[in-house]
Amino acid sequence: MRIHEYEMRTGITRTPEFERKRLACFAVNAGLKCDHDCAYCSSAAILRRHPIFKKVGENPFGQGYCIVDPATPDRVARDAARMHDRGLVQLCTLTDAWSPEAQRHNLGRRCLQALLCQPGWSVRILTKNAAVRNDFDLIAQHKDRALVGLSITATSDKQHLISILEPNASSIDDRMATLVTASLAGLRTYAMFCPLLPGIADSLEQIDGMVKFAADCHVEEVFVEPVNARGSGLQLCQEALEQHGYQNEANAIERVRHQDGWSNYVLQLIRNVQQSMRKYLDTSKLRFLLYPSRLLPEHTEQIRTDDAGVIWLGKEQSNHPTQPVSLQQ
Repeated sequence: MRIHEYEMRTGITRTPEFERKRLACFAVNAGLKCDHDCAYCSSAAILRRHPIFKKVGENPFGQGYCIVDPATPDRVARDAARMHDRGLVQLCTLTDAWSPEAQRHNLGRRCLQALLCQPGWSVRILTKNAAVRNDFDLIAQHKDRALVGLSITATSDKQHLISILEPNASSIDDRMATLVTASLAGLRTYAMFCPLLPGIADSLEQIDGMVKFAADCHVEEVFVEPVNARGSGLQLCQEALEQHGYQNEANAIERVRHQDGWSNYVLQLIRNVQQSMRKYLDTSKLRFLLYPSRLLPEHTEQIRTDDAGVIWLGKEQSNHPTQPVSLQQ
């Protein structure tokens, strides 16, 4: 792993898009690329024009490197103390504050301390790393102001595939065990199933397993998102699976690289998730994040006949003001 350090300018920033997603009003990021190195990561599509990539000689869509900012907690502490407009912060939106390199600088805990020591701030934690459990002691001191979420992208029987696509993240079993620990400790929890990849985690059986697990953890909300088709993430996933001999799964990824395949996949994913939520929880807790621009018109209409739990994003949300208004790091 090639490690680059880069000092960013921002600490706590407003995030209108994540507010529309009902995730948070503010964001903190501890770098520009984390070393979990997930093949489908969509952050590069957002950050691709950032000058840091040219400066360090890296392809924004490449793998095998990370860009971390060890000074992040200092700026977060500064902003947390001086900002008057306060609310829910997502840690993080583009990178992971508990990735291996972030752990080396203790970025997750230090950012939490900076936020929670000031009144008026609350934190939504999102990570793919079980190391967050080391900070449950701190979270327990502020349990009403912190939400713990482990990104779970499949059930444990698919770990052999997930380890290819998320090479440096904690195992699915470890992530699930960490969320169980949080729940048993009386911490507030939520579920993040993102992305649910075709051929790996989009079947009703897989989703039933994840939603039932979420119910057992007494989650407050369940966030779900289809894989983001922007950038080179899908191609990287397909190639990685092919290299390891998983041709059927690679073919499923290849199909959603085209609009008709992606649209069919999203329609069925929504129906499977809704069915599981109605079986084990309730769609009032569902937050299915949907950018509909690549949906076929007939699929958009079908989804609208039953869009329980769907949060319409992009231009669609402005056209439907009664609707509640990529996480794939």
